[in-house]
Amino acid sequence: MTILAAILLIFSAAFFGPSAAKYLKNSSGWILALVPFSVFAYLLTFIPVISGGEVVKESWVWVSYLGVNMSFYLDGFSLMFGLIVSGVGTFIMIYGGGYLATDPKLGRFYFSILLFMGAMMGVVLADNIIALFIFWELTSISSYLLIGYKHEKEESRKSALQALLVTGSGGLALLAGLIILSMITGTMEISEMFGQAGVVSEHPWYLGALILILIGAFTKSAQFPFHFWLPGAMAAPTPVSAYLHSATMVKAGVYLLARLNPVLSGTIEWTYIVTGFGAVTMLVAAWLAIAHTDLKKVLAYTTVMALGTLTMLIGMGHEYAVKAVAVFILSHSLYKGALFMVAGTVDHEAGTRDVALISGLRKTMPLTATFGCIAALSMAGVAPLLGFIGKELVYEAALSSVSFPTVLITMAVLANIAVVASSGIVAIRPFFGEYKEYNNKHVHEAPLSMWIGPAVLSVLSIVFGVLPFLIDTSIISKAAGAVAGTPDLVVSLKLWHGVNAALILSIVTLLSGIGLYLIWNKVRESGVVQTYDRIMGQGPVKGYEGWLNGTLGLAAAQTKFFQNGYLRYYMLCVVAFFVAVVGYTLLAKTDMMIAADFSDIYFYEWTLAGIIVIAAFAAVFAGSGLVAIAALGVVGYSIALLYILFSAPDLAITQVLVETLTVILVALVLIHLPQSKVSVSMGSKVRDGILAGGVGLIVTLIMLAVLNTEFDPFMTDYFAENSYVVAYGRNIVNVILVDFRALDTFGEIVVIGVAGIGVYALIKLGKKITTKKEGTTA
Repeated sequence: MTILAAILLIFSAAFFGPSAAKYLKNSSGWILALVPFSVFAYLLTFIPVISGGEVVKESWVWVSYLGVNMSFYLDGFSLMFGLIVSGVGTFIMIYGGGYLATDPKLGRFYFSILLFMGAMMGVVLADNIIALFIFWELTSISSYLLIGYKHEKEESRKSALQALLVTGSGGLALLAGLIILSMITGTMEISEMFGQAGVVSEHPWYLGALILILIGAFTKSAQFPFHFWLPGAMAAPTPVSAYLHSATMVKAGVYLLARLNPVLSGTIEWTYIVTGFGAVTMLVAAWLAIAHTDLKKVLAYTTVMALGTLTMLIGMGHEYAVKAVAVFILSHSLYKGALFMVAGTVDHEAGTRDVALISGLRKTMPLTATFGCIAALSMAGVAPLLGFIGKELVYEAALSSVSFPTVLITMAVLANIAVVASSGIVAIRPFFGEYKEYNNKHVHEAPLSMWIGPAVLSVLSIVFGVLPFLIDTSIISKAAGAVAGTPDLVVSLKLWHGVNAALILSIVTLLSGIGLYLIWNKVRESGVVQTYDRIMGQGPVKGYEGWLNGTLGLAAAQTKFFQNGYLRYYMLCVVAFFVAVVGYTLLAKTDMMIAADFSDIYFYEWTLAGIIVIAAFAAVFAGSGLVAIAALGVVGYSIALLYILFSAPDLAITQVLVETLTVILVALVLIHLPQSKVSVSMGSKVRDGILAGGVGLIVTLIMLAVLNTEFDPFMTDYFAENSYVVAYGRNIVNVILVDFRALDTFGEIVVIGVAGIGVYALIKLGKKITTKKEGTTA
């Protein structure tokens, strides 16, 4: 099996999801889970290859003339992400089948989550930037379907739209940034950009490309000030939330930053922007978490905190930082996936996930409580879990930072204190204390499908924490090396590093976090925290809503202004924009040379020109439509005479025929249309005359400028040489019209045909209205 086949397998399974839900019922989740599990097993086979220092590339030509390939690149970092996406995805499929077992929309869930899974696998494995962008946007679209799963609720629709607009807008910026990066490096393959970091950083377009790419990554991974959309995405069903937060979409931005770290890093701009935004996001989100009692919202803000931490580490870029990135990604995926599934199970069984309403559930849900507590301890960074090792590495990275180490370590400690308190909120509050029954529900342990995922993921947190050598050389070393751009980087993970600054900071963090948890109720209800939540949590939401309403208002205003239903107004806008834009460009942007020699013009040519001008004025200021049409006819026939004077009888004949036909048709139309009297003011006529004169003046200037430009015979020679040989026609004009630009001519004919049908419909409609009025009067 190839990498492409593995991705296509997931996409293909998405289309079987609805049928599986219909015919396989409760076992559908278990059956469909075999798809991501098979991909997980397939990726496991690459561990010996990747850990041996090799990388795997696959490429298929996609759009050859643009250099776009469907290419994939598997190194240590993409392998680790692929294992997380497929591994966690396996348990999400099982969990979703149990959680939504009675939901009639279960088939839609399978379709959307598998579509999302395939897109995320494409993001982490794509090598070509266009392929990466296609998968990137596909995650936005599929997440829109997932977040808006409960579409009958307004909150779900609003949250889905919010996520789509924020991440989609960032995606457009990302596309521009990637294309600029491709132009700088001369390749669309990311793996071929790795050796061009110096070329990229010294290029004058570097800062522009960097900012555009960062906008895409920051919006996707909910970095401050775009952090507001992620808690809003909690409107999605819990299996979706668990997958979004633990393994996929929200980490896509972090993945992209880490993927491009060898290409874009090493500059002051990269270090300050990426580290700064990450650190601020980490601190802001961690303290927003303690302002809430909803389990999913608390977990959502701790996810944002984790994303900020990862971004900060990537911005630092030194050896400790990239090690911490690899370990923190894995540890966060394990405990956050488990905790979200536990939160969903609590909600499923107790009817609420508000920790202010429930407590003591360990008595009725012992397995869920056990695995939830293990995962929470890993999130809090308690030994001997993998989360402890990850937090130690974060502190070591902050202590080793070249820029502002004191500030960064202070921010990291403050953020982790809030995370320890949050761990207590999600683990102790719902499961310990006096049993509190809510809504008269008979709470019991969830079925196997809903606790096997948390069980495996939380146990892995212990296993990898106690036995870190299982992953350090096989996975973490190559993942960290890929981020750093040094494949030979060696990572040796240990649970015990002796008494050092990082350990002391961990102890201080743990004790302070426990203290914060003990006074959490008072802190949460205090005016300071409530104000902080209004400003940092709800403030950006208000800003987004203001931007959205402003955009909609602007769209409504310009639609009302430009599309008011009057055809003559549309023509007026088109002509006005033509005069303004083309006129400005002609005068300001070109070096126009006009040959203004009138010495060889004969009196009859002046006479014809005078007739044309008088007829044009008559058309503008005529009192009726028939007079205006007749005046325009005079203009047309006069131009036909000019064609004859300049030895172009075929054009003259064509002109006469067209003018005759036009005058007759328009006259007939005007006669048959309802004779409603439309009053046109003199001001409007003057305005229309000025615009029409402006168009004529601009076209005349362009023609004069063209006549003064050296003629390039390329096209003339081409048509002269090929008209008979290729199209078997001796008349070049005819051949151009019916052969070389046949589609253009066909389009023009279609336009005339559609216009004729429209005129016929208007005439018929006028007759019906007239008949109806006569009948009503009678």
